[in-house]
Amino acid sequence: MENLNTKLIYRFLGITAVLNGLFMWLSIPFSFYFNDEAKWGFLNAGIVTVSIGLLLYFFNKPQQKNIQKKEGYLIVTLGWLTLSFTGMLPYIFTGAIPSVTDAFFETISGYSTTGSSILTDIESMPKGILFWRSATHWIGGMGIIVLTIAILPLLGIGGMQLFMAEAPGPSADKLHPRITDTAKRLWLIYVLLTVVEFLLLKVAGMTWFDAINHAMATVSTGGFSTKNASVAHWNGTPLIQYIIIFFMFVAGTNFVLTYFALKGKVQKVIQSEEFKYYAVGILLISTIVTIVILFFQDPSLQTSIEHPMVWGKTESAIRHALFAVISVVTTTGFVTADFTMWSFFITALFFSLFFLGGSAGSTSGGVKIVRHIVMLKNSFLEFKKSLHPNAIIPVRYDGKAVSQNIVFNILSFFILYMLIFIIGTVILAFLGLDFISAIGACASSLGNIGPAIGTVSPVDNFSHLSVGAKWFCSFLMLIGRLELFTVLILLTPFFWRKN
Repeated sequence: MENLNTKLIYRFLGITAVLNGLFMWLSIPFSFYFNDEAKWGFLNAGIVTVSIGLLLYFFNKPQQKNIQKKEGYLIVTLGWLTLSFTGMLPYIFTGAIPSVTDAFFETISGYSTTGSSILTDIESMPKGILFWRSATHWIGGMGIIVLTIAILPLLGIGGMQLFMAEAPGPSADKLHPRITDTAKRLWLIYVLLTVVEFLLLKVAGMTWFDAINHAMATVSTGGFSTKNASVAHWNGTPLIQYIIIFFMFVAGTNFVLTYFALKGKVQKVIQSEEFKYYAVGILLISTIVTIVILFFQDPSLQTSIEHPMVWGKTESAIRHALFAVISVVTTTGFVTADFTMWSFFITALFFSLFFLGGSAGSTSGGVKIVRHIVMLKNSFLEFKKSLHPNAIIPVRYDGKAVSQNIVFNILSFFILYMLIFIIGTVILAFLGLDFISAIGACASSLGNIGPAIGTVSPVDNFSHLSVGAKWFCSFLMLIGRLELFTVLILLTPFFWRKN
């Protein structure tokens, strides 16, 4: 294409691959420390990935270094595919996941922070592999694209178009006018939260290895655990679960608000309309779940994961309810109990939460709360306009009028999201899943959630899916992580037309 700067695209993919290869080598010390055989696989995977990246970088020197919108969309989508295809090499080279399909599924589930897994015995995996799984969450959580934006000025390349493609939500809040400084501040907050959670989990009783893995998976709202039972492994240590609850909540909050809170500007956090709905909504839903667990749970459906739960105790019910609700709303996917076994009402309630999502500007997936707020307000305004057809009443968010373009964009996003969910469910049913499992797997993959319902419930995994179903779920994870438009626009004919 004459109107695409292909050399710039290839060069950026080269940078992405090099960074990914360097991240792979961070797993080698863990393999040496725990004396597993994965170290040589990581070494070779890193060499191959870095070599590919260097070739792409040095053999593509663009004359024009400005990134336009078309290049931005391509770089982000192809960048995530580059991450996923190179990121699966450690699994294959170490023999931990020899199947290309399974390795790709596990990898894109990591980078998209979905947390769905095909591993049936996580604790038998080499420690280096477990660290790499968590690292893919941590890299993907904020987006390696944003990390790379921080160093692009050194290469003489501007990054605003990339930021818009990576974060295409309705809110364009910036921490600093310059995109590079924004990226640096985002990563500073990200690293700070990870380190603080790691230290707290270690003090609370986790081993340092489990603490660092769960810290990376929590802050990225990913959900990969080092234990087969996920966080239910620590059902006997409530403090650990409360720490994870807090950091899941923070990770699902707009990072701009987190920045303001750290700067002492708490008033801005309290005034945020989205934060109010986010916090109050979680408390109300958790209260409902707690009441059901305590008083209305079907005794025939009671279950636990490894550790028996004392249902007669209010604290236990509150903790498990709060943990499950925040885990699903923030699309983290950690598990302390199988919520599908609490009652059929709770299963339906949690399934509805699959379409909620966390805050815009957070690492969580899903539709995002701000979109629901704007859609609901617009719907109520339609009632008013029916009574007063000549009135001009704008949708207001955080006290400001929302432009019609943004409202239309949000409505289009939701319609497209639901359409993909319906079509995706039909395709997964065609590929062999029963109806309940198909809607669960589709909603979970598209919303980057992880555990779902049916045969992909919190106590199951995705290993039994057919090859076609795994690749399709991988596609859903990608478009869900990049909020639909960034990927799907590449499939439209007008995107490829010459200007």
